[in-house]
Amino acid sequence: MRCVICEGREIEEKEVEEEIKIGNDIVLVPVKVKVCMSCGERYYDIETMRMLEEVEDKIEKKQLRFELIGKVLKVAGV
Repeated sequence: MRCVICEGREIEEKEVEEEIKIGNDIVLVPVKVKVCMSCGERYYDIETMRMLEEVEDKIEKKQLRFELIGKVLKVAGV
């Protein structure tokens, strides 16, 4: 397999955190995907895409619990 972005050949399966934005919040979802080790392009299979869609649907329906892992802060008035 070659990367469609950089044409690199070094593509490995890695566990990454996909970000789902909900309003001003970001939900991190761990998934295993193929990643180009040259440019970082990610390749998602259909099962992973369906799982992410299901997670997003459950988030909207408030059917998931979350673990608070930090805060995002914004400088005001600069």
